[in-house]
Amino acid sequence: MLMLDGFRYLCATMDWYSRMILSWSISNTMSVDFCVNVMEEALGRYPKPYIFNTDQGSQFPSKVFTKILKDNEIKLSIDGKYRAIDNVFIEKFWRDIKYNCIYLHTFETGSALYQGIAEYIFTHDHRQNIQVWIINFWLIFISGNYF
Repeated sequence: MLMLDGFRYLCATMDWYSRMILSWSISNTMSVDFCVNVMEEALGRYPKPYIFNTDQGSQFPSKVFTKILKDNEIKLSIDGKYRAIDNVFIEKFWRDIKYNCIYLHTFETGSALYQGIAEYIFTHDHRQNIQVWIINFWLIFISGNYF
């Protein structure tokens, strides 16, 4: 994201089942440490996944990043080149946050950007929670397995 004083980068960890953002952060550099911190925050808060899917950025196949996954017995899946469909849920989130938050507002400072993104993610996660609850309700109702 281009700002008056330079670029800001957003890194997020998403749960594919609920499509909720588990952890996120913004930084002025897209370094390995920045991405590792976001991943470690998600691993510290939630149960570990079986597979961790990432984009092709150079920070994701780094030794530091992959060592944490190996130590936690999590398999790494890296998207193929030009394969946005591999990671369709997070790609949809990136599109939504750009068009519904970032492009609609002029954020003067990094803290204003952080606050705007935090509000958007809170709304996004609340909406996703309701959608997952409705889907689960209908699946249980249709199957007849109430108890």
